[in-house]
Amino acid sequence: MKIGYARVSTKDQKLEMQLEALEAHGCEVIFKEKKGAAKERPELAKMLAQLREGDQVIVWKLDRLGRSLRHLVNLVNDFKEMKVQFVSLNDNIDSTTAQGRLMFNLFASFAEFERELISERTKAGLENARSKGRKGGRRPGLSKESKQKAWSVSRLLDTRPDMSAQDIQKEVGISKGTYYRYLDWVEKETKELSKKYKKRKV
Repeated sequence: MKIGYARVSTKDQKLEMQLEALEAHGCEVIFKEKKGAAKERPELAKMLAQLREGDQVIVWKLDRLGRSLRHLVNLVNDFKEMKVQFVSLNDNIDSTTAQGRLMFNLFASFAEFERELISERTKAGLENARSKGRKGGRRPGLSKESKQKAWSVSRLLDTRPDMSAQDIQKEVGISKGTYYRYLDWVEKETKELSKKYKKRKV
């Protein structure tokens, strides 16, 4: 099934141009996001929940899909893992073509590269802590408050590309080591949620 996703980023913008292009491309269902630059995107969440293997997600432009480059890379990588095709009309990206598959693989590589960087930084932080006499290793789990802060860190990374790691640490009120520990937890939690979602699909 061809599924379209359209979004406006300001109250003054209209969806008509995007809708016309998506309909012309044969979209059977179109999810329309009208909440501008809001962090929560209920229509995107609905679309992701309904995707099935073999579906095709179509957007007018890449910036209509992702809140940030990091968010976009993760979404496109999720499509690849779900075996969902992806098309961006104005960026000439179509994963059903050889060139499009190359772009798909590049997005996946970017996502994997980011995960490896986070892992390396986490390990480096633990080694640094051990060298200073502090106990290494992760705690058995996070408290409810810590989990909320961890998700806040992840949301800030997605929605505020202008903020540095240090800025986010100050905003949330955590140390550098805790920052990377939270990112590591969010990454593993996201993988677990993804596995549960795939099992429900089957």
